[in-house]
Amino acid sequence: MPKVFLRTYGCQMNERDSEQVAQMFIERGFTVTPRADDADVVLMNTCSVRDQAEQKALGNMRHLGKHRRNNPNMVFGMMGCMAQSRSEQLLEEVPHLDLVAGTQKYHRVVEHCVELMRKKEEAQMDDLRFPIVDTGEEESSQNTIRDHVSKEHGVSEFVSIMQGCNMKCTFCIVPFTRGPERARPIADVVEECRRLADRGVREVTLLGQIVNLYGRHEFPKVDGKSPFVQLLEAVHEIEGIRRIRFTSPHPIGYKEDVIDAFTYLPKLVDHVHFPMQSGSDRILKRMHRPYKAARFIEICEKMKEARPGIAISTDIIVGFPGETEEDYLETKKAVERLQFDQAFVFRYSQRRDTPAAEMEDQLPERIKEGRNQDLLALVDSIVERKNHAHIGQTHEVLCEGPSRYNKERLTGRTRTNRIVIFDGDADRLAGRLFDVRIEECSGFTLYGTPVGSSVVEPATEPVMH
Repeated sequence: MPKVFLRTYGCQMNERDSEQVAQMFIERGFTVTPRADDADVVLMNTCSVRDQAEQKALGNMRHLGKHRRNNPNMVFGMMGCMAQSRSEQLLEEVPHLDLVAGTQKYHRVVEHCVELMRKKEEAQMDDLRFPIVDTGEEESSQNTIRDHVSKEHGVSEFVSIMQGCNMKCTFCIVPFTRGPERARPIADVVEECRRLADRGVREVTLLGQIVNLYGRHEFPKVDGKSPFVQLLEAVHEIEGIRRIRFTSPHPIGYKEDVIDAFTYLPKLVDHVHFPMQSGSDRILKRMHRPYKAARFIEICEKMKEARPGIAISTDIIVGFPGETEEDYLETKKAVERLQFDQAFVFRYSQRRDTPAAEMEDQLPERIKEGRNQDLLALVDSIVERKNHAHIGQTHEVLCEGPSRYNKERLTGRTRTNRIVIFDGDADRLAGRLFDVRIEECSGFTLYGTPVGSSVVEPATEPVMH
């Protein structure tokens, strides 16, 4: 039985795409192996958001080429965003590479690999290559995303609802690598979620490059509700789905109907990841982010009114070209005001083929690093204080199974997306929602004990906090 090794870099959408590819290999008779030296096919799903991710993927793929000495017919492939942006160039950068598959071609990867394996076996010559580069656009490629790998204790799953992005932020290469917005039909997404619920999945995370702009070009509003809210309502009706998350929204599409959904859809969790990027209007304009800081703050405050206790996390870029000390302080002031429950802070890095990379007023690394460390210190202090405030409280937790770092303990998440570690039997508790009393806090992780009879049966109705 042939084997495939698959490594993924980047975002949740890449993780979801890799899962699709893995399941298609399984259906074709392959097994998935955690060891590259044991594989017949070695694949990397790549990311282009930062140069570090690209260089790491390239370095690892070059290193893995040594395994061809033991298996001359081994197939090596790169897919995803870097494959889309660099295309044929990757064949020159990685001499043993056989396949380059773009972001609209995941559903063809297995077919290409099987063809390459057949040609290599027939040729019976070491180091013979039949390279395939498949990075062209494909109509309705968003509708090929449907298969999930069956996982033990798979109680939370990603569901891609669209592909692409039309926003063209000046720092981002995604519109080039992922193409324009393309939405899946509501009925297809609902059917996928229903199949997951039948398998025991209790939580779904709806994925889109700008998830709240879902379907705006394909589907009409109904009763003043956007297609995205219509989708939320439809998934909410699925019996068995207990929690709904989505990521990542954009302020430009965060209309009143999205905010209102938090007042009447209890399965929507008490958490939103909402990228701010900068608190300076001048920098937001240079980023081509079509909103002002005041509007971002207004949306956050309205969400807190709609769902008291909601946790808001964000993304922030510091050191963007032309960012002055005053601009940075505006960002810092916004963080202090909004008191994010988590913030992912990034130093700006130039990405080729993006407008920001060509801007003349690039900042020195020492300034970018200084602002990065300063803002991280502020964020960490806020997060640590907020997490410690949960000690002594009881929170509903969805048990996901054994902890990643200690298989003897279990892990789960609160409705506010905080990780909780506790003791228990994975076979009995995985997939259940029950109360956990928080007793300790270490960094970003909470530790607690399941409360009495609440672990016997999963709750019948989600609770609004």
